[in-house]
Amino acid sequence: MASDGLITIGGLARACGLTASALRFYDDFGLLVPVRVDAVTGYRYYSEAQVDRGAMIRRLRGIGVPLEVVSEILHGDGAQAGRLLDEHVAELAQRAREAAAVARVIKEEIGAGVVLSAAVLAAAIDQVRSAAALNREIPVLTGILVESSADSVTLTATDRYRLSTRAMVPVRPSGGAWSVVVDAGELGGIGSWLRELDEVSLRAAADGLVLTGDRSERRCGTIDAAFPDYRAMLAGLGAVRTRVVVGRDALLTVLENGTAAQVIFSVDGSEFFVTCDRHIGHGSPQSQPTAHLRVPAAVTGPDIEFAFSPKTLRPALMSAIGPEIMLDIAAADTPVVVRSATDGDLTMLVMPTAITNSKGHSA
Repeated sequence: MASDGLITIGGLARACGLTASALRFYDDFGLLVPVRVDAVTGYRYYSEAQVDRGAMIRRLRGIGVPLEVVSEILHGDGAQAGRLLDEHVAELAQRAREAAAVARVIKEEIGAGVVLSAAVLAAAIDQVRSAAALNREIPVLTGILVESSADSVTLTATDRYRLSTRAMVPVRPSGGAWSVVVDAGELGGIGSWLRELDEVSLRAAADGLVLTGDRSERRCGTIDAAFPDYRAMLAGLGAVRTRVVVGRDALLTVLENGTAAQVIFSVDGSEFFVTCDRHIGHGSPQSQPTAHLRVPAAVTGPDIEFAFSPKTLRPALMSAIGPEIMLDIAAADTPVVVRSATDGDLTMLVMPTAITNSKGHSA
């Protein structure tokens, strides 16, 4: 308090709940001008009557009233002040409604999850789950990794000896990327439910993977462990030396009865041969103990001979999507990457076997 009954800027700040810097600002703007300013020190002094005015300014600014409107309210009559306050409150209400609408849309986008064709998802689960481990010695290997990104949803399973990964194109993508490891048994158990739906929404929640259909919902438990870096596994296979693109049905025809212990594939120049025992055309007039067939294919890379057990190869072919199979081969004794694609893609690793009885390359 100044000796002449005036209030210092600090005293007024405490009395009306404003800072000294705010009072200087309001002085410069003309809202709350000091009664006196010391010509030597520059100190500002206010009257007792200005405490109420300072408090009024604080309250008006607290509800977001612009400075120009504050000035009009303070300098106008009661009717004008009331009208200006009503207009400001109406504007705040409108902005609140708009903010609520935007927030609602954002929450829906965040919570809705990614939308897939339910039939495509059901097929993808069947395609990859056979590569999940049955032994729970390493629990995470009994799960299926579900990954959602801006433009795809990918399912991946591996027991360290096999690997299967399927990418799908969403009907409607989600806003963010997420991944969870889902128990393969639980995910496989909802196939019949999925096949009754047209579309299904997927989202990751604290208690598992949530799948929402038209009028019902399923939750699959997750496995809290790091899934193997399958992309590094694929990258570590070595460079592809030979690539074969062949019709899926042509290879399935070769394996249709499955009595052979081994199927040998031979790349000879630009041609592709399949050799197997005792089952080509089994039960037909063309039945023969050993068959060596030329299968139409597009071949690039050097000659190579490699073999599979039908029990290993057939599931990969049965799971494939689309009419063509792409075989990427680095060497005869390393996993062969089996790829197929339509509305997404499916990639599997199939381990060759040692060749026990080569039939050569002659047609």
